[in-house]
Amino acid sequence: MKKILDSVGRKLARNAFVVNYRRMWPYVRPFWFRALLSILVAIPIGSMDALIALSLKPYMDMVMVEKSIQTEWYIPIAIVLFTCIQGGLTYVANYLNTWVGTKITNLLKMDLYRKMLSFETEFFNKKNSGDVLFMFNNNADMACAGLLNNLKSFVQKLFTAISLIGVLFYNSWQLALVCTAVLFGAFLPMASLRKKVNSVFNKSIAADAALLTSYNETFAGNKTIISYNLGKSQERKFADVLHGVFILRMKMLQRTRWLSPVMHVILSVGIGLTIWFGSHLILSGQISSGSFVSFLTALIMLYNPMKSIGSNYNSVLMSFLAIERVFDIMDSTPGIINRPNARELPSKHKLIEFRDVSFEYVKGVPVLKHINLTVKHGETVALVGNSGGGKTTVVSLLPRFYDVTDGAITIDGVDIRDYTLESLRQNIAVVFQDNFLFGGTIRENIMLGNENATDVQLGNAVKMAYLEDFIAELPNGMDTQIGERGILLSGGQKQRIAIARAFLKNAPILVLDEATSALDNKAESVVQKAIENLMQDKTVFVIAHRLSTIRNANKIVVINQGEMVEQGTHDELLQIENGAYRALYEMQFKTAKK
Repeated sequence: MKKILDSVGRKLARNAFVVNYRRMWPYVRPFWFRALLSILVAIPIGSMDALIALSLKPYMDMVMVEKSIQTEWYIPIAIVLFTCIQGGLTYVANYLNTWVGTKITNLLKMDLYRKMLSFETEFFNKKNSGDVLFMFNNNADMACAGLLNNLKSFVQKLFTAISLIGVLFYNSWQLALVCTAVLFGAFLPMASLRKKVNSVFNKSIAADAALLTSYNETFAGNKTIISYNLGKSQERKFADVLHGVFILRMKMLQRTRWLSPVMHVILSVGIGLTIWFGSHLILSGQISSGSFVSFLTALIMLYNPMKSIGSNYNSVLMSFLAIERVFDIMDSTPGIINRPNARELPSKHKLIEFRDVSFEYVKGVPVLKHINLTVKHGETVALVGNSGGGKTTVVSLLPRFYDVTDGAITIDGVDIRDYTLESLRQNIAVVFQDNFLFGGTIRENIMLGNENATDVQLGNAVKMAYLEDFIAELPNGMDTQIGERGILLSGGQKQRIAIARAFLKNAPILVLDEATSALDNKAESVVQKAIENLMQDKTVFVIAHRLSTIRNANKIVVINQGEMVEQGTHDELLQIENGAYRALYEMQFKTAKK
């Protein structure tokens, strides 16, 4: 039974390899001619080894037997010429392989990047940055690095083997039978390699991803590391990660690198048998000395690449495993996608409703419980409550960063899951507490709101976000580089650029997620004015840190422990004895007076 299962497993593995290589064809097809040429060039490269070995027979017979080189003087010159041609063709093959391989890798990376953009927020919440880099970048490199090179190497070694085996049989069929039997025996250990490698390969990927994550965290958290004197502890953590990588590398070596030495020993036995049996054939007059030298040269030229084929097979195996990982990613389905026949959300709406909405990040652990909320067009709704109560989760459900667990969110009576993701998100602008700015210029970051905006629209967005004076002071104005994540800007400047970006988007629904909570009083005052400009003629959901900023909201909703505990205007909520909003307001008012 075990043998049957193993046989089925091997067949499935072979089929998986065939399927994955077929799926690679669309990436190879645009460059098929160069790819084919690089492989065809490998044929003469491999075949010329046989010509060199074959030419030694007449030459050695003339030198060793006839003691003359009168008629065979051209053979050394021919060997040098063949070697020069072989070297030139090898360069051409390597150039073509690199060109085609890089093009294929770039196409694969483009599709992987496109796939990465399709994943929902929850997907990234569960991954480290190192995991993401390996999934969408390194896997493509590993898959393509060995694709053409290994194919070229296989073709080259195949024709080297065929031509050299031909030389072996030409010189002595008896010796050739011995040597080819040994050669086939040397390949037997390769059958069990894949099973040994698979589990360690996946663990190695995870360990290398952890290494990348450590670098990324140190880069992003350098101020925290410095301010808390975390250098030594970070060193220890990094040393642990390195040790884990080392252990897995050694395990991989133990499971793969035995192949080349074993093949080396087996092939060396073949050479030993050849010398012993060949000596007998020479002494008995069955072959000439020239034939034996030619045979032995061909054998060594054949066996030498065969000794290294174990390493080549390891590379092939890694490429196969990486290709499998790539297409596992390609085949995965994002958690949030368009429903069949999803419709476009119009740019104008009348009513947004949360209908008995519940939500869980982790199954069985509710974060929101039965939220019911009605918001008319043009209204401003403020969400307040204790930290961790679920306010940000409420507004995160609106652009479908996550999907509701129960209930529904509707716009004009239609479930938002029945609108296309693109049209839904195009109608919503979000200003976060910590807005992400991309490396580049101020202009480029603002224009992300509308890449087709005119200079007049851009200027108006800058004016309404109170950025004019700040930009005027910069030598390069809006074309000033702001560094990765906007590191060269203050918190208030970042917020105003994000607000200008939202101005350009000009979406009818606006979400403000504690947009001023991290700012000092002076910066907050300027940003608050910019926000007030942004809120005009829009339906606004605002999460407020300071309750004084939301006194004029049409509706204030208090959310504690995932439940809506109060709803009303500022004045109405203050009238409730022992009310949750009144308690929050009085606490902030007393703190402000102190």
